[in-house]
Amino acid sequence: MTDTGLEAVLRRDRAVVLGALAVVAALAWAYTLWLADDTAMGGMEMTGFRMIPAGMGWMMPATEPWRPMEFAFVFAMWAVMMIGMMTPSVAPMILIYARVGRQAAQQGKPLAPTAAFAAGYLLAWTAFSLAATAAQWLLERAALLSPMMESQSRRLGAIVLIATGIYQWLPLKDKCLSQCQAPLMFLLRHGGFKREARGSLALGLRHGFYCIGCCWALMVVLVAAGAMGLHWVLLIAALVAAEKLVPGGIWIARTAGALLVVLGVLVAANPGLYAVLRGVTM
Repeated sequence: MTDTGLEAVLRRDRAVVLGALAVVAALAWAYTLWLADDTAMGGMEMTGFRMIPAGMGWMMPATEPWRPMEFAFVFAMWAVMMIGMMTPSVAPMILIYARVGRQAAQQGKPLAPTAAFAAGYLLAWTAFSLAATAAQWLLERAALLSPMMESQSRRLGAIVLIATGIYQWLPLKDKCLSQCQAPLMFLLRHGGFKREARGSLALGLRHGFYCIGCCWALMVVLVAAGAMGLHWVLLIAALVAAEKLVPGGIWIARTAGALLVVLGVLVAANPGLYAVLRGVTM
């Protein structure tokens, strides 16, 4: 194949991969928005009940323990929300993997499918979603979350904001963020592109865990809030993407960290501000 023909194929593959990622992200966000609208129930008074994030208006008495079905729906909420939030920031990595894979195939040295790498990455965030679900369950049992998945502890909210802000400045954050900002360097540092699906899956899983190391503290804000604030979901998703994709992302992370610390201190001192931050609930 001529160089011109190869470039045409690569452009087509890039469009296909971008389209697939856009569809996945759009579906995930649509599901998240659907749950947000359902859980809000038009502002109806639901004292004594808690919402199950199933998109069907299901409720349970607040005094009842979680059932397996409810745990499964909360887990699904977290898993889909993580896909929607993280897909845009991992897109450059997946595009590079797909491009090199196409070039290798043209040279008769095929690599493992790009889907194996993407599956490994999403598997890491699925594991995080399971941990987030368990944490939310524990917080509700401790009466730190309301039946509407809203934080009931201003002190907890302030501590989480301050701790998250501090983490944004730590060396571990810098190390993990650097792995996410340079996709090609990450691949080369960790053994390069894989020919076996198992190796590609493991590489995607490793990248996912670096990404969790970069972003877990920001996600804890959602855990502490019970994932109730759609405004927080959107804000954190935008911040994660900016940290990884915008030049000088480390300073975006640190600036956000400083603001979170200040916000946490203000929340600790001002009950009214905490009520404002809770804002539109999910």
